[in-house]
Amino acid sequence: MTDVLFEYPKSAAFGCILPKNKIYVHGSPSTAVKDLFVRQVERISWQYKLAPETINLSSTRAVPEIQVFRIELRTGELKQDVLYCIDRAINFPIIFELHYEEQVKCSAAYKRPSEADNSKWVLGSYFETPWISSSTPRIPLPIVLDLEALYAQILMPLMPCEPRQREGLQAFVDRMELIRSRQRELEKCEIRLRKEKQFNRKVEINAELRAIKQELENLRLELVTA
Repeated sequence: MTDVLFEYPKSAAFGCILPKNKIYVHGSPSTAVKDLFVRQVERISWQYKLAPETINLSSTRAVPEIQVFRIELRTGELKQDVLYCIDRAINFPIIFELHYEEQVKCSAAYKRPSEADNSKWVLGSYFETPWISSSTPRIPLPIVLDLEALYAQILMPLMPCEPRQREGLQAFVDRMELIRSRQRELEKCEIRLRKEKQFNRKVEINAELRAIKQELENLRLELVTA
């Protein structure tokens, strides 16, 4: 995970305020999620549209366009339910820039067309950068051949580990989500160990802990060929 902020081309500027009620129509949020929009979100701007006609990169079936949304927050907190609702409402991959006071963080989930239904999209887990200063210098977009490759290069800095050699985006995201899952198992196992009184059970839980830690170490290894 890095503190990279990309500088998007002026030719891709969209600059459109996105009313919350437009998102509600297509995102179908529950009453609780609408309440999160009201309490946590000040303004949503559709800032950039990265498409063949705006940045001169060819599209692919997986990535026809990439949208960049700016979300100005009322507080420093944003539940991922809000991002999920926006992603459901917009049928393109989205990169979110969250702004609060003088800080910014980037967040996104890997989004791909459904293999079963081309009109639907499959959404993975959200990954994000830490909060950094809004004045952090931005870097140019990487030089790539198409929008699918650009999408991968924008998503990868949000991840907690580096990709392996020749590891495709889907495989990389799957590995990051598996790391998250095993990390949650590790935390639950540690809680069980602290609460356990019986020596024999402690030995068993410790063995389970070592196995999970070893699996996590293997999953985080970067200098191997996938």
